[in-house]
Amino acid sequence: MSESIDLLINARWIIPVEPAETVLEHHAVAVRAGRIVAVVPRDDARSRFRPAETVELPEHILMPGLVNLHAHSAMSLMRGIADDLPLMRWLEEAIWPAEVKHMSPDFVRDGTLLAAAEMLRGGITTCNEMYFYPGAAAEAFSRAGMRAVVGVTVLDFPTPYASDADDYLRKGLAERDKWRDDARIGFSFAPHAPYTVSDATLTRIATLAAELDAGIHIHIHETAQEVAESVTQHGMRPIERLAKLGLLGANVIGVHAVHLDASDIDILGRSNASIAHCPTSNMKLASGIAPVTRLLDAGINVGLGTDGAASNNRLDMLQEMRQASLLAKVSTLDATAIPAHTAIRMATLNPARALGLGDRIGSIIAGKEADLCAIALDRIETRPCFDPASHLAYVTGREHVSHVWVSGEIRVNKGLSVLQLNNAELLAFAAVWQTRLSS
Repeated sequence: MSESIDLLINARWIIPVEPAETVLEHHAVAVRAGRIVAVVPRDDARSRFRPAETVELPEHILMPGLVNLHAHSAMSLMRGIADDLPLMRWLEEAIWPAEVKHMSPDFVRDGTLLAAAEMLRGGITTCNEMYFYPGAAAEAFSRAGMRAVVGVTVLDFPTPYASDADDYLRKGLAERDKWRDDARIGFSFAPHAPYTVSDATLTRIATLAAELDAGIHIHIHETAQEVAESVTQHGMRPIERLAKLGLLGANVIGVHAVHLDASDIDILGRSNASIAHCPTSNMKLASGIAPVTRLLDAGINVGLGTDGAASNNRLDMLQEMRQASLLAKVSTLDATAIPAHTAIRMATLNPARALGLGDRIGSIIAGKEADLCAIALDRIETRPCFDPASHLAYVTGREHVSHVWVSGEIRVNKGLSVLQLNNAELLAFAAVWQTRLSS
């Protein structure tokens, strides 16, 4: 007797990520109650399952939903506001003044809705978020039907959101409590960076994270200046300082990690921390090229992130896969660096594991949640296709994303968003904020 399921997806190719370096041809994914039941040959699926819905993907790659390991989603409203500036001038002359003037729950909610729609249309089903007003960001991700880990941002100086470190933590933890029972929205601690957070605050965050079994999401070693100033002020490099404060561990995601020496990599390897590599943002802000191959060779888990749209200027994980691979090749003069399957893993399973979600998402295996993305290879620019994994890493873009599911629920269907808000509403948000930010 056939088995009832909610959804059967028949695909020309499936890249499940687990097992590693696997490409399945003419296979199907069976989904029930939002979870993957089986991955089997298409002919076997026809006899084994009785689906309520069948989706045919005759010239498509089906892959896990992309996981964006670092984003400031609300900054989509500041896309292009201050281009062609180095990091500190970009922050001090443009971004921070704009935030002081315009930061509000509405700003964060509207900007995050705009970003969530962009990410979903590009195949991103999970976002690791760091910004102000985490409750407003959680509302936006929830409304879009997207999975997110929202950071409780902490600084030691005031912003329109909070007055000091205690205020940031109090407000953020209150929002965490409100969302405690939501299956798709989680929370982490997000101290901005070692140079903006004191020893006392970092130590307190390490203690709270251990008590609450929560992750920590922090910028590290983004610029050479940051590292040099840490040596001057603290007598040690930022990563060594974090380790001495007890902040580094398997629950930590260090963002950027561009300027590392052998001792930094050794500390990261011993701590089991993960790294969020944001190649496009690092290039655009001229921060440098992260030594990703050395990190991977040391056994460190590296995932990919977009950073914010104000410093990228796209929330496009397929672009990040390509940039990460090409940067690794040119910076090491090794054409074998970060091959296609490694780049795909860095956009799916690696970031899922960094977020503590590796048992739920990041690969297409039975028992995991059906966070899935389909890439169409039926266009002139994608033909011929000798190797689907190579096409994912080096050919396709977000414009080739045809279908996206989160927990088996359709979010993008044949390239069109299936959201609880329409494009006209999103464009209206963008127009309103453009006027305000231009004034």
